[in-house]
Amino acid sequence: MMNTKDIESSISSINKFEDNFDIIVNNMFNFFYDDDEVAKQKVLNYLNEQNITLQEINNLLLNNQNNSNSIYLLGKFNDLGIGVNVSEQKAFELYQKAADLGNPFGINDLGYCYKNGIGTDIDKKKAFELYQKLAELGNSMGIYNLGDCYEEGIGTDVDKKKAFELYQKAADLGNSFGINNLGHFYEKGIGTDIDKKKAFELYQKAADLGNSLGINNLGHCYDDGIGTDIDKKKAFELYQKAAKLGNAFGINNLGNCYENGIGTDIDKKKAFELYQKAAELGNAFGISNLGYYYQYGIETDIDYQKAFELYQKAAELGNAFGVNNLGCCYENGIGTDIDNQKAFELYQKAADLGNVLAQYSI
Repeated sequence: MMNTKDIESSISSINKFEDNFDIIVNNMFNFFYDDDEVAKQKVLNYLNEQNITLQEINNLLLNNQNNSNSIYLLGKFNDLGIGVNVSEQKAFELYQKAADLGNPFGINDLGYCYKNGIGTDIDKKKAFELYQKLAELGNSMGIYNLGDCYEEGIGTDVDKKKAFELYQKAADLGNSFGINNLGHFYEKGIGTDIDKKKAFELYQKAADLGNSLGINNLGHCYDDGIGTDIDKKKAFELYQKAAKLGNAFGINNLGNCYENGIGTDIDKKKAFELYQKAAELGNAFGISNLGYYYQYGIETDIDYQKAFELYQKAAELGNAFGVNNLGCCYENGIGTDIDNQKAFELYQKAADLGNVLAQYSI
C-alpha cells in the first residue's frame, strides 16, 4: 500500500510532464512505424533523453486513458514489456479499446493479435477484415498488412498479383515494410517480372528508412550479387546492423558470416551464439542451423535428440533445410527411430521447397 509520501511523489511525477503530454505521446507514437524491437529501443532512448523514468511514463499513460494514442501506447508497453511485465491479454484489451475509438495503430495491432493469437484466439478472417478496414482509410500499415494477407492467404485466398499491387501502394505512401516486400517481389518475380536491379534499389530505400528487414535484405544483395556487385565486407556490416536492431534474419545471417568467414574471420563460437539467439526469436533458419551444431557438436556437446527436435521445429515452420535435415534424421536414426518412408516423404517435401540436397536424396 502506498503511503502519503509515495502518492505525492507519484502525482508530482505525473504533473511534471502533463503540460508536454501531447508532445511526449506523439513522439513515442511515431516510433511504432518501425519494427517492434527497433521501436522499443527508440522509446527507451527517448525516455532516457527526456529524463522520464519508466514508472513516470506508465503513470502518465494510465492517467490519460481518455486519449486513444495513450491507450494504444499502454497496450504496446504491455505487449513489449516496457516498464511493466509482458501481458498479452492486457495488450489485446487496450488495442481493442484504442481500435473502438478509431485509432489506426490500435486497429492494426488488433489485427495482428487476431492473426497470431496474441491475448485472444487466432481468427485469420477477423484479422483480414481489420486490415481491410484500415486500408480503406488509406493507412499505409493497413495496406501493407492487407497485402501480406493476400500473399500468404490469411483470411482470404492467395492472390500474389493483388499482394504486389498493395505493396506497391504502401510503398508509394512511404511505408518501409511495403517498400521491402515490393523489393522481394521484384527479386523473386512474384506478381511481376524479375528485376534484380529494382529489388536492390527498393531494399536500399527501405534500409535508408531504418527498416531492419530492408537492411538485412540489402546485405543479402551484397552477399550474393543481386542487382549490385558482390561485396562480402559490406554484406557483413549490413547483417551486423540488422542484428543490432534485433532482426532475427540479420542475426542468423551474421552467424553464417562468422561460421564461414564472410566479410570477417571465422568464429564458430560466435556463430553458435548467434544461431541460438535467432532460434530464440523463432527464426526457422536459426533453428535449423542450431540443430546442425548440436548434431555435429560444433562449439557444443553432440546432442542428437536436441538436433532432431530443432530440425522438427524448423520443418514445422516450413524451412526447407529443416525439412531435409529431419529427413536425414529419420533415414539414419539420428535422435529418433529409422523410418525410411518418413525420410522419403520429407526429402520429397524439401525438394518441392527447392532444397537441392533433398533432390539428390529422393
